Amino acid sequence: MIVYRTLFSIKRLYSILSIIILIFGIFSCSKSPIRIVDPGQQPPPSSSDTSHRGVYVIDEGNFNWGNSSVTYIDLTDSVVSKNVFKSVNDKDLGDVAEGMKIFNGKGFIVVNNSNKIEVVSLPSFKSFTSITGFNSPRAIEFIDSSKAYVTNLYKDISIVDLKSLTITKTISVPNWTEGMVKFKHYVFVSCVGAYSLPNSQRRAKLIVIDSDLDKIVDSIASGKEPLEIVLDKREKIWVLCSGGYDQYEAPTLIRINPDLMIAEKIFTFPSINDAPSRLCINSLGDTLYFLKDGIFQMPVTSSAIPGTPFIPSNGHLFYGLGIDPVNGNIFVTDAVDFTQNGWVYRYNQLTGALLNSYAAERIPTSFCFPKQVAAGKKK
Repeated sequence: MIVYRTLFSIKRLYSILSIIILIFGIFSCSKSPIRIVDPGQQPPPSSSDTSHRGVYVIDEGNFNWGNSSVTYIDLTDSVVSKNVFKSVNDKDLGDVAEGMKIFNGKGFIVVNNSNKIEVVSLPSFKSFTSITGFNSPRAIEFIDSSKAYVTNLYKDISIVDLKSLTITKTISVPNWTEGMVKFKHYVFVSCVGAYSLPNSQRRAKLIVIDSDLDKIVDSIASGKEPLEIVLDKREKIWVLCSGGYDQYEAPTLIRINPDLMIAEKIFTFPSINDAPSRLCINSLGDTLYFLKDGIFQMPVTSSAIPGTPFIPSNGHLFYGLGIDPVNGNIFVTDAVDFTQNGWVYRYNQLTGALLNSYAAERIPTSFCFPKQVAAGKKK
């Protein structure tokens, strides 16, 4: 199966019915015991207990099954709480959850095929409201204290008022938009092209929005299927381009100078096969990470793409990636075969040694790290 996102997650959009791969992982390799708590038995993490740190795992679920969920991992005592949203709110999260970000004490969960963003109060995870009216939402970016942008698979970029928690305006974009990153008063957005067209006819690019005006002011040509986008410590923007679900061209990693709004360096991957995905950067802004049959680690000062993975996949189907902002440890998900429940692995960022494995739910896809501190450290 050629895969790295769900039905509204790029390659699974086109290949979920074509090939089946069975991947057998070894799940007994955790170096510390893991306690799994059934839904409803584990209370949400306490806001008064700052000695505990945790991470939310967004489980996207299967398209049209309505089985997306959220798993919470307490990293201090290794307790795993499954299906947190449903256990707290006694209702399902929705169909195909993409990701979650935290703003002003609330979690914003993008639920793609349900065309909504579910807003929860933290740390209780109690449902606060649902924002609706999207056109298959992909990602959310908080622009300032009053508004956020939400990319969509179709038609436009939605502007959400963070006080009323409603869509108040849109920015017309007749193409599929994905990742976003802020730079000064601009927002750089990856634009894949028209969803209905093959890559030979798509005009992939980055669009530049003046967030003061909520208006597109420029664009930068890119490789096919520009997806993830990050900003490094030198104020350079990096964009990972898959080359296309149909392997139209070789994948590329592009470094953008946002002041000049130009692509100043293009790294081309040696093979058109095994497209990279899930570009991330550590909290120091000096090291890039991405997936390509393993976890690759690349300093932002590197002159070439590394030839071998920092952490091999060893038979696992690596699918989601996240970097702990506190200590830089690497989190990756294993989607197994997209029908069984998945797993989360945590690795040391210096040695690549496996630290823990945690049971998740169906197709764990992304991570959200609350702004918590490690035990013994002050805020």
